[in-house]
Amino acid sequence: MLETILAISGKPGLYKLVSRGNRNLIVETIDAQKKRFPAFAADKIISLADIAMYTDEKEVPLREVLKNIKEKEGGKVASIDYRTASKEELFSFLGDVLPNFDRDRVYPTDVKKLIQWYNILVENGLTDFDEALQETKGDNIDDRKQ
Repeated sequence: MLETILAISGKPGLYKLVSRGNRNLIVETIDAQKKRFPAFAADKIISLADIAMYTDEKEVPLREVLKNIKEKEGGKVASIDYRTASKEELFSFLGDVLPNFDRDRVYPTDVKKLIQWYNILVENGLTDFDEALQETKGDNIDDRKQ
């Protein structure tokens, strides 16, 4: 699921990949409006499946962090308001779901974006974070590129 959910630099929210054009991607907003538009390479597009959070030992895939938030919040919208939370509150929240996150390389804005993305996904019924984990288990990276 997370492979088709995209973040576009400079645009708020998340987008679902609908189709691929000749030199662009057709994306749709993940909200009630379901507005479609083309996104180009210059827009700096990244799949949520390709994002990871820094920890003291390694990078943890975003799907695992989202899964941990889902377990903490019982599958509901995050209990913290990312817009008004202080740095300490944001780091405390992230510390509950990812205890060994790297406090030097993870910024408060990263935590705000994580919570915002989690809320968008939950509000729109896209909460099967385990699905992405199961799809990639046992797959060789070279096998997925074919």
